[in-house]
Amino acid sequence: MKQLRKYFVLTAIAIVAIGGFAFTNTSSYFEITKNLDIFATLYKELNTYYVDTLNPEKLMHAGITQMLDGLDPYTDYIPEEDMDDYRMQTTGRYGGIGAVIGTRNEWVMVTEPYEGFPAAKAGLRAGDKIIEVDGKSAKNYKTDQVSAMLKGKPGTDVNVKLKRLQADGTEAEVSVKMTREEIKVKNVPYYGMVSDGIGFIRLSSFTERAGAEVKNALQTLEAKGKLKGVILDLRGNPGGLLNEAINVANVFVDKNLEIVSTKGKMDEWNKSFPTINEPVDLKTPVVVLADGGSASAAEIVSGSLQDLDRAVIIGQRTYGKGLVQSTRSLPFNAKLKVTTAKYYIPSGRCIQAINYAERNEDGSVKRVPDSLKVAFKTKYSGRTVFDGGGIDPDVTTEPEKLSNITISLLTKNHLFDYASEYRAKHDKISDAKSFSLSDAQYAEFMAWVGKKEYDYSTKSEKVLEELKTSTEKDKYYDVIKDDLEAMKKTMMHDKTHDLEKEKAQIKSMLEEEIVDRYYLNTGRVEASFKSDNELKKAIEVIKDEKKMKEILAKK
Repeated sequence: MKQLRKYFVLTAIAIVAIGGFAFTNTSSYFEITKNLDIFATLYKELNTYYVDTLNPEKLMHAGITQMLDGLDPYTDYIPEEDMDDYRMQTTGRYGGIGAVIGTRNEWVMVTEPYEGFPAAKAGLRAGDKIIEVDGKSAKNYKTDQVSAMLKGKPGTDVNVKLKRLQADGTEAEVSVKMTREEIKVKNVPYYGMVSDGIGFIRLSSFTERAGAEVKNALQTLEAKGKLKGVILDLRGNPGGLLNEAINVANVFVDKNLEIVSTKGKMDEWNKSFPTINEPVDLKTPVVVLADGGSASAAEIVSGSLQDLDRAVIIGQRTYGKGLVQSTRSLPFNAKLKVTTAKYYIPSGRCIQAINYAERNEDGSVKRVPDSLKVAFKTKYSGRTVFDGGGIDPDVTTEPEKLSNITISLLTKNHLFDYASEYRAKHDKISDAKSFSLSDAQYAEFMAWVGKKEYDYSTKSEKVLEELKTSTEKDKYYDVIKDDLEAMKKTMMHDKTHDLEKEKAQIKSMLEEEIVDRYYLNTGRVEASFKSDNELKKAIEVIKDEKKMKEILAKK
């Protein structure tokens, strides 16, 4: 009954709070209070008369979730028990051992220790199975349950028992004692030189201090000698704090320039956000790498640098999230993360690609059609840019497409597992940038994976299956059955042939996975340089001074 009273109090508070709208939105006030009254009465009747005992928290949470699902995917209810995770997402900080974990069969295993934190310092490896935490078995536990056991106040100890693969294929138990630390996940997990005089900075998130980390990275690279150019990698960056997006842009553009403005229903959300710090570098050529996974704050940075004619954008069109969220306090230490405004970058465009206010009859959302996109001009060169669909790159590249066999090897975790076995059998490898599997070693992998289960269909086989289904519906299948079966046998994929055919792609991804076992994320990034076509394109553009100027000039 205590929980039930809690929810009735919550409803009552909501009804009272709505009173604030009586002076600003009288037309909807009656509808709001009426429906809240219906909602509270309905739940009371359900609780009294429903045949089974209700779970108030589960039922109310489902109702809230369903209500918010009709808005946009960024407006969210955060109950008290999820607040630690939410704070970690915005600050990048938590108390723990510093490792990514995931579930595999009956065990949770380490998939990535963070460099410089307790897990890595204690020698934990990707592939280690967590079997006990402080003497308590972790068998059949879910990832979030084990994560909660590993997290704790910095300075406290945690004892973990692991199962680790050995060179002979057996598993040995390893006991490790670690002292928890405050884990601050880096916004800039890597920076370094990728070519003569060309620096590279990977920015993976926009939590606290993102701007400071980019500034430090650039200053460190500049200390190595005169930079010919810098590449800022925002691929796959989902965004984060708006103020950190401004700070990152400020590293490359002058003080007192507007980076973004916001417009919302309430006057308090109509704001302009200029840079407030002195820049680090206004002259070194900048290339930003972006793709369909670059969103929100990543689009503010890439879009503002494009609008201010400061950087060349290379890659694919970005996600198209031009919405701003803020948090509102709710009773019982809960929060509402709510979309309060749209943001506009220096040219005046909003790059929001989906109109959540207008939906199709089936409830699906609409993207802004190309015919309705409006042209804007960049600040200095007057180049034409468009709103309503993310940031269009100045130089478009084709994203790497994974073959069906590669996807199967990834989803079945065969590349991950082989890398773990490789690490168990080899104490060391060459440096990350130069490591490469020989043809003989790749042949060993082919023999190993040939004993594993992994199935997939080629595009031709899928088309053939669709044809079979279609002819069965049209009652033509019996007529062409023999021909279809003959074609199927002819087209049946050969795994060994496909492993050879897709060798370059598979070998590259396998090398990155193996390097990760020895040099963690830094090594994985460096190992990826060899096959990163967008990075190669960025280096090419920076080295061609004339090309850079042509791209940034008025068209």
